Amino acid sequence: MGQINNPNRKQRTKNAMKKMMAICLLFISSLAAEAQERKVTLSGYVRNASNGEELIGASVYIQSLATGAVTNVYGFYSLSVPIGNYKVTYSYVGFESKEIALQISDNTNYNVELEETSTSLEAVEITGEKQNQNVTSTEMSTLKVEMEEIKKLPALLGEVDVIKSIQLLPGVTTVGEGASGFNVRGGSIDQNLILLDEAPVYNSSHLLGFFSVFNPDAVKNVKLVKGGIPAEYGGRLSSLLDVRMKEGNMKQTEVSGGIGLIFSRLTVETPIIKNKSSIILAGRRSYIDVLARPFLNKDLKDLQFYFYDFTAKANYILNDNNRFFVSGYFGRDVFGAGLGIGFDWGNKTTSFRWNHIFNNKLFLNTTAYYSDYDYALNFGDTGGKEGFRWNSSIINYSVKPEFTYFANSNNTIRFGFQSIFYDFKPGHANFTSDGQSKSIGLDDKYSLESAAYVSNEQKLGYRITMSYGLRYSLYQYMGKGKAYILGQPAAPGLRKPVTDVVSYSNGEVIQTYGNLEPRFAINYKLNEMSSIKASYNRMAQYIHLISNTTASTPLDVWQPATNNLKPQIADQVALGYFRNLKDNMFETSLEVYYKDMQNQVDYINNANLLLNEYLEADLLTGHGRAYGLELYIKKRTGKITGWISYTLGKTERQVLGINRDNWFPSRFDKRHNLSVVVMYPINDRWTFSANFTFSTGTPATFPTNRILIGDWVIPHNSYQSRNNYRIPPYNRLDLSVTRGMPKASTKRLQSELVIGVYNAYNRRNPFSVYFQQDPNAPGVTQALKYSIIAGVVPAVSWNFNFK
Repeated sequence: MGQINNPNRKQRTKNAMKKMMAICLLFISSLAAEAQERKVTLSGYVRNASNGEELIGASVYIQSLATGAVTNVYGFYSLSVPIGNYKVTYSYVGFESKEIALQISDNTNYNVELEETSTSLEAVEITGEKQNQNVTSTEMSTLKVEMEEIKKLPALLGEVDVIKSIQLLPGVTTVGEGASGFNVRGGSIDQNLILLDEAPVYNSSHLLGFFSVFNPDAVKNVKLVKGGIPAEYGGRLSSLLDVRMKEGNMKQTEVSGGIGLIFSRLTVETPIIKNKSSIILAGRRSYIDVLARPFLNKDLKDLQFYFYDFTAKANYILNDNNRFFVSGYFGRDVFGAGLGIGFDWGNKTTSFRWNHIFNNKLFLNTTAYYSDYDYALNFGDTGGKEGFRWNSSIINYSVKPEFTYFANSNNTIRFGFQSIFYDFKPGHANFTSDGQSKSIGLDDKYSLESAAYVSNEQKLGYRITMSYGLRYSLYQYMGKGKAYILGQPAAPGLRKPVTDVVSYSNGEVIQTYGNLEPRFAINYKLNEMSSIKASYNRMAQYIHLISNTTASTPLDVWQPATNNLKPQIADQVALGYFRNLKDNMFETSLEVYYKDMQNQVDYINNANLLLNEYLEADLLTGHGRAYGLELYIKKRTGKITGWISYTLGKTERQVLGINRDNWFPSRFDKRHNLSVVVMYPINDRWTFSANFTFSTGTPATFPTNRILIGDWVIPHNSYQSRNNYRIPPYNRLDLSVTRGMPKASTKRLQSELVIGVYNAYNRRNPFSVYFQQDPNAPGVTQALKYSIIAGVVPAVSWNFNFK
């Protein structure tokens, strides 16, 4: 069997080139207009004076020209101006602004360090952007959460959590407590691109979803993009979660950490060469299993339930034009119930990055990364007489050069390419019986995903700003391995027959897919305080998470697109109104969205997902759609701060052979989601915070009737319906109070005591509902609610910082 190709591939490549040329023509006129007047470039970095960290989103503004720029994710800015004398204002909220008089007669490099302001109870603002950035930028469906804000939120057992915090934002949900990951605008958890210093993280949760893998003391910036995703990102349908680590204190040694009820953490930052190189090391380890051991009976004495992670990053400034970064993460969860029964999983990532400035207008970041997510299940002792251990993993290698060209004050062009090599290990098992060992397993699967992109952010006068771009992704499913040729099922929804198996040699292409992914966003500014925005993006995803449980688990298997399993495709449009009130004290937005999804994976009844060589024959694909409205009101300044978010949404699937071929709610469909967050500094030492959440229950499939045989009840779904009921609604109130401790005599130690209550009014939120026969009443069935957290959870933790 030869390579399976699309006959229209050449024509689609030609169309891609035509569209890229059209994009280039859009901003050529703007470049030509500015070429008539000689301009020079002011560029440089904006940094935190206390530790040397680059400030992301700092504002650089020249009032006499009514023009400015914003620093990128590496703190770099570039601004084209006519020759002359100017007063340049550098500002970053939470820092003292600086106004610098500059005589600019040629291209000029100017670096600035800003001092942090002292905290004021009457004017607390926790954000890194200029105050009306949410109104003036083309970004929509985008939310940025500062770590100082996250640290003030009430949290389970008092531990700060990045993932839990974004679940309080509009458009973000979870199927329940104890569920891994999060869902964005009707997408499944595998449709979120989660990046830690640009390396993908495949499981973002510790302890089965109760905590995230991100150490809050090592995180610098968190950004969630739900729509209008820039052209430089691809590979997932629903969202981008971009988590950036701290670089490490360039000025002095700094030690921070915390001691809580179930785990402790420690972070050390120190300069290697002052103002030139630094390193940060951060570690965490839970000990709930150690604390519980004295209270367990002998049957549970070997219980294991813990996690640990280690994060490290180093950077070196070679000269004014070159800087190098290396960062890594290693984390693992272990759960064991004794007698050799248990499972474990973990992420490993390594990123190498090089920043290079060619000149005042052209900036390059090159990233190379390695990512490995592996997971295992075991019974007994495989090294002894009886035992079984199954393991699986997904490994990535990637390189991505990304260029930013600051063409002029009206155009910022980004272009680059990326190549990702995937190594899927879908399953390998060792089992021992009577001391005899045997191994079984599935062949590894390999694929290569490459993409090239170009985009431009263009200002058209005072009112209109556009961001437009095009990404072309090319995917190749490759050998060494087998390709399965499937026939038509006997009826929709049934297993497909395997008609042939073809072997391919190492590197031989089995299947090729190519997709054009246009991106577009526009901002029409009504005035300085309000704007209307619209966006469109097409996304292609070439990997699938195979899971048929209510909530995804760490042991779900990753599968590449193959000759039988097509890539997922999503088209999303969004429209929004953004307005700030009372001199930017309040930030409000109202967005509506519609997302169409193709090739969504589902399963035949009784599908076998574990160690199944013919898994593709058990998979079904169908159509998906999600649409809704999101409301966000945030109070940014004043003594009381916080936000209200509300989402009215619906997400559905249609798969031939399921639900009589009709649309049905997806398992993570939640019609209403409301979150209210309040933070109140009582005085210089005491701060109170609270959050309340309410959401519609998730769909579930219940029997529609029953068959009674003697005293036994057999449930039956006579309509073959899917997700025909909902479990009861979810609601919860969390409270916390933080007391800043008096400074030590050296004034170098700062600490705080955090006291919190999770689920303050003792709500028993059902995670699922199941049925059983009443043992005391033959022929009578009971509906039982299963709750993960069934009581009030108090917490105390102590956090410290020493420098």
